[in-house]
Amino acid sequence: MSFQRQVSHALDEEHRTTLDLLGRIEHAFARAPRSGAGNDPELAKVAASFARHLEQDVKRHFDFEEEQLFTRLSDAGEGDIAALLAEEHEAIRAVTDEMLPLARAAAMGSLDDAGWNTLKTGALEMVERQVSHIQKETMALLPMLDDLLDDDTDRELAFAYAAG
Repeated sequence: MSFQRQVSHALDEEHRTTLDLLGRIEHAFARAPRSGAGNDPELAKVAASFARHLEQDVKRHFDFEEEQLFTRLSDAGEGDIAALLAEEHEAIRAVTDEMLPLARAAAMGSLDDAGWNTLKTGALEMVERQVSHIQKETMALLPMLDDLLDDDTDRELAFAYAAG
């Protein structure tokens, strides 16, 4: 899709980057053995990328949407989609909270087999949830923003998002 607003474009680009990462995570973790995975340096690299994503990207992205966009959607009569996306954020954050310490330990090579199995299951769940969530945002949220935001607000929000 091609989006008109800077905010929509920035979020779409971030979604695409996230989908690429989630694909690598899914591929690596789906193929990971049930034991001995803690000794695999490639899995450790993927776990490190996963940890960075959980630690930085999820929070930043979700906070921006909730603080800057969902209220605007609600005010424009689109509260149902804002509420649905916020509920999904909450569910994804719950998985994030559980997975982050495991992903960090896996990246450092200090996760036992039971921990790897928990991480593997949780990472695959996270992939499924985030892919579905991104699809909803791409099909609903981003087009709504193109219609909702004026040029000045779009520019202001784009700068705020870029600044972090």
